[in-house]
Amino acid sequence: MVVFNITHPEEFILLGFANHPWLELSVFIILLVIYPLAMMGNVAIILVSTLDPHLHSPMYFFLTNLSFLDMCYTTSIVPQMLFNLGSSRKTISYMGCAFQLYLFNAMGSTECLLLAIMSFDRYVAICRPLHYSLIMNRRLCIQLVCIMWLCGIAYVVSEATLTLQLPLCGINTLDHLLCEIPVLIKTACGKKETNELALSVACIFILAVPLCLILASYISIGRAILRIKSSEGRTKAFGTCSSHLIVVSLFYGPEISMYLQPPSSISRDQPKFMALFYGVITPTLNPFIYTLRNKDVKAALDNLARKILCFK
Repeated sequence: MVVFNITHPEEFILLGFANHPWLELSVFIILLVIYPLAMMGNVAIILVSTLDPHLHSPMYFFLTNLSFLDMCYTTSIVPQMLFNLGSSRKTISYMGCAFQLYLFNAMGSTECLLLAIMSFDRYVAICRPLHYSLIMNRRLCIQLVCIMWLCGIAYVVSEATLTLQLPLCGINTLDHLLCEIPVLIKTACGKKETNELALSVACIFILAVPLCLILASYISIGRAILRIKSSEGRTKAFGTCSSHLIVVSLFYGPEISMYLQPPSSISRDQPKFMALFYGVITPTLNPFIYTLRNKDVKAALDNLARKILCFK
């Protein structure tokens, strides 16, 4: 551990899997394969949702936002991870760390809110089908997305700024793959109970409240589905929600285990594996989950592929 007699270090050393060197090559290869897949999958979703007129509905408008968020979310951390895992120089500048901290957490917190909005969209579609187009009009959809972005940015500006003001006592070593709020709080010296409390309170609004709204929506959706008499109708209704439920489970599980516990109680390797899961694996799986379980998206992708081939 290197100590400097300055306010903050010029750069951080990211230890990563220094205690498990054999993991570094494996993670490097996995990221090298997964990152292009994540980009291609999310770009494909954005293209078909934008270009295919059959997909110009609130559900696909929100899905386009989700794909954009996932692209930014993954890009904010993977290139730096690949550079550090593939070389002996495992550092990130202080400004680079701050930028990553803001961008990564802004995308993550915004996605929490977006998943809640998407569950509300599914609630209206199944529980209020006759009023769906009236309730989920384009103006409301745009307003919801704007509020989502403003809340996500407001959270990260306040929480990340508060974290960066913590004294590091010259410590420039982070036992992580990236710069993340709980790890920086854990690394800081001096009294940090206020930061831990602020993080917990903020995460209640960013994580717990949206999750409760999602659960409430799906309780109502479940009741509505059970009232449908035909099995075909129940299967169709459940099919419109299953993809979103899978995405919610994959995203919220690791996020809750990481952010809704005091940073001081986090084990050494837990943040690394959790960050890989919700920062890389989940954004890669999302477009495939929506594609494999959605006939409309698959048909739109087929049409887009045929147009590209004919153009060539």
